[in-house]
Amino acid sequence: MNLRKVTAVSAVVLSLALSATACGSGKKDSGDGGGSKGGGKITIGIKIDQPGIGLKTPDGKYTGFDVDVAEYVAKELGYEEGDIVFKETKSADRETAIARGDVKFIVASYSINDKRLAKVDFAGPYLLAHQDVLIRADDNTITKPEDLNKKKLCSVTGSTSATNVKEKIAPNAQLQNYGGYSQCLTGLENKVIDALTTDDSILAGYAAQEAFKGKFKLAGFKLSNENYGIGLKKGDAELKDKINKALEKMVQDKSWQKAVDANFGPAGYKNEPAPKIGDIVK
Repeated sequence: MNLRKVTAVSAVVLSLALSATACGSGKKDSGDGGGSKGGGKITIGIKIDQPGIGLKTPDGKYTGFDVDVAEYVAKELGYEEGDIVFKETKSADRETAIARGDVKFIVASYSINDKRLAKVDFAGPYLLAHQDVLIRADDNTITKPEDLNKKKLCSVTGSTSATNVKEKIAPNAQLQNYGGYSQCLTGLENKVIDALTTDDSILAGYAAQEAFKGKFKLAGFKLSNENYGIGLKKGDAELKDKINKALEKMVQDKSWQKAVDANFGPAGYKNEPAPKIGDIVK
């Protein structure tokens, strides 16, 4: 084969390769960030053990306010319900899951703070929560934070909420250690403990469960400000902008308030108005 023929063949091969590349470039980004390998899928990190926030039910369904937010955002990004792959992300693993590409973004009662902002970016905030206290519905002895002195306050392993109350507000509170919030609720119901503390959104979600409806109430103390944001890879300004636009639309079309009422309403949760994008309340 002479040089002219070799050159002609090479040109045909190059042309075919460029054509194939051009055809493939029109596909929708899978958005799975290294999670699901199926085309057109998006993997989103959530909690699966927080009723009202993010819960995986025994029949495999996902419910909660964060789930509603995640599904709404995914839809605005161009994904169908069947494209969404939810992945449990525990609190200690969130930054790692984002950096490693296990998830595209995380919606999991993820409070925005300076330490986390050094590692990941946040869209939002989409909810302003507060540390609060849950007490029995008929309890009239705890009307202000200082009333927690000499009361039995549930402390969940791994949580700093109860310790903060004891150190900063009620030094004579009696911390009672439990393995999880469900055990705290049972202890509260049976009068083994007097109060349980964590974010008011989380408390409302637990109290709204069918088994506990009408038995507890939020004290409304607002002991801290917790700005829930959607965590994503540092530097992904395009995705952050798209998520923020989706959150704004969710508020405007009333879907945000509908989700709040559905997931927290049964516990008498008095939510803050939907926060403005980028407005972090210290």
